[in-house]
Amino acid sequence: MNQNMLKIGIISRQDYINRTIAIAKGRYKPKPDEPKVWFESLDSVAEVLSPENRELLKVIVEKGPNSLKTLSDLTGRKSQEVSKVLQRLARYGIVEFRKESRALKPIVKATEFQVVVAVNGFVN
Repeated sequence: MNQNMLKIGIISRQDYINRTIAIAKGRYKPKPDEPKVWFESLDSVAEVLSPENRELLKVIVEKGPNSLKTLSDLTGRKSQEVSKVLQRLARYGIVEFRKESRALKPIVKATEFQVVVAVNGFVN
């Protein structure tokens, strides 16, 4: 798998809770190829990876802005909005921040996404 690939899983909230409990109790050990990021629906994935957010990622990859302010200037989006979006993307491991000088430089960690949908729910 491409190292810039992020595998995303989709399972119900209850199945996610059951999976987490099984892992915590040692009844289930996640396989190395399982998703590390989980969503409840395709809609929630689509919201995080919206066209606007993918465009923001593209600008970061292509232009390599050294700060959120520079990224805001490049995209014409408000700094507060850019910061909020990037923080959300960082929670999912799509983006990270590197402290450079007195600014935070956004770094894109995932440029490709594979979505795995669990129709039968979590089975341990």
